[in-house]
Amino acid sequence: MKNHYFFTLSLFLLSTFFTIAADNMKAFPPAEKGMLRYVLELPKEEDENALKLELIVGKKVLIDKNNSYFFSGKIKKATIQGWGFPRYMVTELGSMAGTLMAVDPNAPKVERFIRLGGEPYLIHYNSRLPVVVYVPEGAEVHYRIWKAAEQKAMQATQ
Repeated sequence: MKNHYFFTLSLFLLSTFFTIAADNMKAFPPAEKGMLRYVLELPKEEDENALKLELIVGKKVLIDKNNSYFFSGKIKKATIQGWGFPRYMVTELGSMAGTLMAVDPNAPKVERFIRLGGEPYLIHYNSRLPVVVYVPEGAEVHYRIWKAAEQKAMQATQ
């Protein structure tokens, strides 16, 4: 009887989790024509206040391996009306720019992931909501999880 109770409780909790996850996704509309929607479900962590999530948007390009490149463009945060959930959007990848180091014209091109330029785009780590990012077709969304080092006290000087 205990096994049956445990199984029923497990099934209920599992179905509740999937219902909540599905309900959260109702807030996020499908991608419009010419756009893609990326969804990231973060795992629950013990101390989420010590974590940040870096969103990295870019595109794979055949290019030389010596120069540094970036795309112009910005990640914009918007709040979904009626839900209060954040979503992140890149409406277009702008022009690609880079350093001007001379490269042998016969050197083979390599496929590289070229990201948006500027400062890293960091958001709070929150495992209770999906992270939803809309980007133009052809673009990709990568991410990094950053963890704060242990807090230390500074010593005052005179």
